Amino acid sequence: MCTSVLWFLCASLLLGPSLSCYQCFVDVGDSLRLCWGHVLTEYDVRNVDACFSTLDRIFNDERVTAAGRVGKGYDSQLKEILDAEILPLVEEFENMLNKDTVYEQRLQTAADNFIAAASKLPRVSGCFPPCGFQSAGAEYNCITCQYDSCEFPLDCPVEEIKVTENSGSRMRCDVPFGLPNDIEVIWRFAEEVKTQQMDQFKEVTVGVDRLYSIPSTSPQHQGTYQCEIYSGQRSIVRVYFYIAVTPQVVAGHTELQEIFDLSLLPGGQLLPAPGGSPRSSSLLLLILLTACLTASLLLLLLSLGALYWSSVPERTERGDDLGF
Repeated sequence: MCTSVLWFLCASLLLGPSLSCYQCFVDVGDSLRLCWGHVLTEYDVRNVDACFSTLDRIFNDERVTAAGRVGKGYDSQLKEILDAEILPLVEEFENMLNKDTVYEQRLQTAADNFIAAASKLPRVSGCFPPCGFQSAGAEYNCITCQYDSCEFPLDCPVEEIKVTENSGSRMRCDVPFGLPNDIEVIWRFAEEVKTQQMDQFKEVTVGVDRLYSIPSTSPQHQGTYQCEIYSGQRSIVRVYFYIAVTPQVVAGHTELQEIFDLSLLPGGQLLPAPGGSPRSSSLLLLILLTACLTASLLLLLLSLGALYWSSVPERTERGDDLGF
């Protein structure tokens, strides 16, 4: 009965709100065996609770926690390292009385050895904002005894793309973090609107292609395109593109207007040619005006000549009628 109560008290101490790498990997039963013979030097009495307090103080250290921040899948190696340090002490200390100073020294040495060995395990590359479920970026946390995810939303911000009608458009579903090999890519489209609401999208393609191309963009292509990447049954990321299509007539008019605006100086003067002086530009303008006036006069003379010659037969016919 006493042993059961003691085991329960030990478990309560070890599994309290403040955890450490020790509590994450060492079995409670082994801890009880380790601390059974802990003796307080000052009072010369056996005190198991004081042993657990020493374990918590030594292994709930920032250096130990930092050494335990390993990449995905390496938590098992953390356990192997810690077991190699603690289990020999359990076998050595079981059913033996040892002073607290001995525990202090041996446990601190075990913690230092754990820090040195765990620090050599692979670290993670980190989390890449602003979106996506990044399992490769998760790192082990000895305070919670689990991997901390990047905690980014699945939905990326909408990227706006402006295109002209009849021009091509290309959207690529790229992310700055690594992806599994077994991905599935689903492209969806919400016509006309700029949105991230799932119920407004219709599925377009399903496969592994992360590139979506529109050879000739038309007004009905305007809207939001969503690329969702899956691995198994889990969604990894959703990338959004909003295509804004400018009609070709409007684009042409806008381009001509911009050229016209750029070619005029204040006061309605034309810009000089590149590398030319204002005087040469004025001379060029004078030549152009002269040519226009000459062409207009020539056209007027040709019109009058045509009118004259068309009236000659009419006069001849009238003279014949009068007997001339």
